Formats: sequence, structure tokens, C-alpha cells
Amino acid sequence: MSEPIFAQTANGLIPITRRDLMRRMGTGLGTLGLAGILNQQGLLAVDTPPKGGAVSPLAPKQSPFPAKVKRVIHLFMNGGPSQVDTFDPKPSLTKYHGQRPPGSNLKTERQTGGLMKSPFRFNKYGKSGVEVSEIFPEIGSCIDDICVIRSMYTNIPNHEPSLLMMTSGETQPTRPSMGSWLLYGLGTENQNLPGFVVLCPGKPVVGPALWGNSFLPGIYQGAQINNANLNPQSVIKNINNTALTKSAQREQLDLLKQMNELHLAQRGGSDNPLEARIQSLEMAFRMQTEGQEVFDLNRETKATREAYGTGEFANGCLAARRLVERGVRMVQVFYGNGQPWDDHDNIADHKTKAQAVDKPIAALIRDLKARGLFDETLILWGGEFGRTPVSEGALGRDHNNHGFSVWLAGGGVKGGMAFGATDEFGFAAVENKMHVHDLHATMLHLMGIDHEKLTYRYSGRDFRLTDVSGRVVREILA
Repeated sequence: MSEPIFAQTANGLIPITRRDLMRRMGTGLGTLGLAGILNQQGLLAVDTPPKGGAVSPLAPKQSPFPAKVKRVIHLFMNGGPSQVDTFDPKPSLTKYHGQRPPGSNLKTERQTGGLMKSPFRFNKYGKSGVEVSEIFPEIGSCIDDICVIRSMYTNIPNHEPSLLMMTSGETQPTRPSMGSWLLYGLGTENQNLPGFVVLCPGKPVVGPALWGNSFLPGIYQGAQINNANLNPQSVIKNINNTALTKSAQREQLDLLKQMNELHLAQRGGSDNPLEARIQSLEMAFRMQTEGQEVFDLNRETKATREAYGTGEFANGCLAARRLVERGVRMVQVFYGNGQPWDDHDNIADHKTKAQAVDKPIAALIRDLKARGLFDETLILWGGEFGRTPVSEGALGRDHNNHGFSVWLAGGGVKGGMAFGATDEFGFAAVENKMHVHDLHATMLHLMGIDHEKLTYRYSGRDFRLTDVSGRVVREILA
């Protein structure tokens, strides 16, 4: 007669029959794998915390050198906002409106016409007097906390490669996103929430590759949340188990984890998708604690809700503050689905989009400052490229990769300044030119990471976010 089997539970050791064992596990051949996870005393460990003592890959890590900021919020104006209509005023566009001087003949994606003046006025804001378009009065009021970079450039004037370059440092969908690199290098402070959250109502051009992990372990990929409807009960699918208590779920998860780890060990411990699944199951269990609460915007005061305003992007900004407040490492807030800032037909349509983001972005900056979070958070605003100072058709503007604007705000960045410059017409960066790799290198530096040393060996080569270039732009550092 074989030895009896005992199950270890919260109430001690309980003898169970083989039939009861099969009932607990579900009938079928799956029970045959249990032989490998019975301990030396014949005990089935089903009510204990995860075994092994291994450190979670998401556990917070000390930055290599003192960091100026802990977290990043990327406000992504996907589609490409026009620099000469937002943060880079060019009086020469009015002076030479309709003309086509030699300096405006740079190649772009489509055929374009003469120079086109901006339909918007620019005003000086704050003590610094930095000029900002009239379509951003609230952001303008915060300009003393903002560093406008007017000399950005990127490789290609097409959405797909430029979106990938801005989010992952490469024009092809083969590299990990910036958020994945940050998780890999630094981990995350809150183990009950994903360390990299993407708030996007639908799918932008390219889609999940913009927040993917590529060859990094799967646990570092971004978790997309559709902020078109931030209902805390449904925003994360299947997060609640209505049939089992958390204790019973923990028992099942521990057993499943042991089985998966045995399966992993049989494959040399290098099965990335399986390892990612093990970690994802653990994360899903822990998210029951905070995963719904963090997206319940009704927990905010009426005054806070009114400060941010209404709409998908406003809700995304407020959710971003709630996420970084709880220790999430990086949050991306996409303006919308597709490529909404892609105003080929009429650049005056920028005004409608600006109205949707101006108030909530200013509220986010003020809210972070009021809560003592601004100095440890880095905010990046911008698109994947800019737009031409010449017209496309009658009133629109084409893509422009030669020169555009983004801005940074938060810890470690000089506020109230405009860095770099484009030419007389705003077509190409000419002073303190700053490539996307330079932007990423500078952001990593503020996080306490040397961009040349944050590497991952894959397929015989060491890869990094900044590829084989990039410099820290110290001129904008506080």
C-alpha cells in the first residue's frame, strides 16, 4: 500500500485520498505531473507563498548613480503636431507667406507649396517670457516649469518609423520600448501594479510594438489600458475571481507556479514566453489589490476632477498622476487612436486638439507640484515629428522630420527656457541639434542611468535604447 498524501492548508495537514486529489486538480492526465511537486514528506504545498526566494524581475533596483527623477510621464501627441503653430514662432512665415525661398526646399513625404503663416498668434508667458501659441494658454501659464526643445530631428518623415523611433529608439519594430528599458534597468516601486502602463483609447498606428518588450523578458512589456472608458470594474478584464477566495486563488497559483517552473527547468530555464507567463500570473493576482482602485477617478475630489476637465485625454492625465503617485515607473498617455494630430488638410484643426490637452496637462503639472511629486517626475510632451512651414494643398502641412519641438518638465530640467533653434522658417534644426537618441540619453541620465551601459545581449550583440549614438544634453539640466 502506498504512503498517504497530505495537503498543507491554513488549518494544518489534512489527509486526502487520491480521488480527492484528482478532484482538486481536475480529472485527467494533468495529475500525472504532480509526482514532481510532492515534497519529501509527501506533502502537497498548496497554501504557501511563492517558493524559491527568487527576486522578482520587477523589484526596484538602485540606479547606478544618483537619479534626479524616479518616474516618467510621456504625453504623446501621436500624428505629429506642428512646431511653427505651437512652440516655435516664426515671423518670417508671415513676411514671406506664399513664397518658396531656397531654404524651404527640403524633401518631405508629399509635394508642398509656398510658405504658410500660422493661423495662431504667439504670446509671451511667465517670468521667462518664452513664446507659446495662443492655443495653449494653460500650458503657457506653466512655462516657467517647462524646457521647450526647438531643435529636435528624427530620421524619416513617415508615421510608422518615426513613432517607433520616439518610443523605442529604432525605426523598425525590433527593439524594446523606452518603458521596457526602464523596467529592465530600474524595476518598479509598486509590485501590485504594472511598472509600465500605456493609456491609449484604441490602437495607434503600429500598435503594441510601440510599448512592446521585443527581446527583453516579457514581464517588461507595457500594459495597455483603454482610457476611452475608465470604468474601474471593467477597465482590466477578468481581474476579479467571483468563485474563489484570495486564499484559495493563492493555493492554486502556487501549485501552477511550481508546475510551470518544473516545465521551465526542463527547458534549461530559458523559455522567455513561459517565464513571462509565470510572472504575469503573479502580477494579475497582486493587481486585485490595487488594479481597480487606481483607475477609480471618482475617488478624487470634485475640485481635482474639475481642474483636469473631462474627456479621454483628461482622464488619462489624471490616471497618470494616480499611477506615478503609487510608484509606477512609466506612464504613456496617447492623445488618441490612429494619428489624430496629422493635419494635412487644415492646420487650424490643431486648435480643437489643443483644447482637449491644454487644461489637463496644466492641471497635471500643478497637481504634481501640489503633491510634492513634480521634482521626482519627468514629463515629456511631443509627437513623432513636426510639420512643414510650407503648405500642403491650401491650408494643411506635411510631415517634417528635419526640425520640430518637444518639451520636458519636472525634476532635473531647467524650466522657463527654449533650447536650440530651427532655421528662419522652422523647417530644419540648425542650433544645438538634438536627435531622438540624444533625448533618450538625457532622459535616462535623469533617471540615474548611463545610456551606454544599459544594454541587453541578444543574438550575439549588445543592444541599447540609444543604439550606437546619443549624448546627454547637459545644457538643459538643472
